[in-house]
Amino acid sequence: MFDFGIQDYRPRWMSGPRAVGQVHGARLRTLISRPLTRLWVVWDLEDDEWFPDCPVLLDFDGEQVEINHWKLDELSLTWNAIDPRRPVEWPGFALRWRDDAIPEAAPLLGQPVRNVELLEWTGTDAARGTVDVGFVFPHGRITVYNALDENGLSFAPPHPLSRPHRLG
Repeated sequence: MFDFGIQDYRPRWMSGPRAVGQVHGARLRTLISRPLTRLWVVWDLEDDEWFPDCPVLLDFDGEQVEINHWKLDELSLTWNAIDPRRPVEWPGFALRWRDDAIPEAAPLLGQPVRNVELLEWTGTDAARGTVDVGFVFPHGRITVYNALDENGLSFAPPHPLSRPHRLG
């Protein structure tokens, strides 16, 4: 199994909001009312940019969810498995974890989660059925979305073709 160069990372791939909700819905609901304390991404030191192939880590006051999109429709959520103090060892790349790389996340730090959503893409294109994970805060939101074989981050409201499956 490919571990993305991350020690102890064992992604569990699944597709569709029903599968994700059955496996992770209850635990995602426990994040409601917990504050976002950190958002970690892997940074490409040579290109000085986010390396979106690796998981996005969101720490909610000690409970860390690790979100990763792969291929066209696969999503993995893991919990408290990745230590961002450890190196990322992906041959050919100089990578490291950063918790200060995404300035749009800064205003959300310290805010409690109001709701968690699984957002299902309902468009008629090849992305139909992909699942994004959204966190709603009192003054903003963050969505880790499928950017077609890698992760994307959005701080805007969901696209009209995204069907929300609210967990809270």
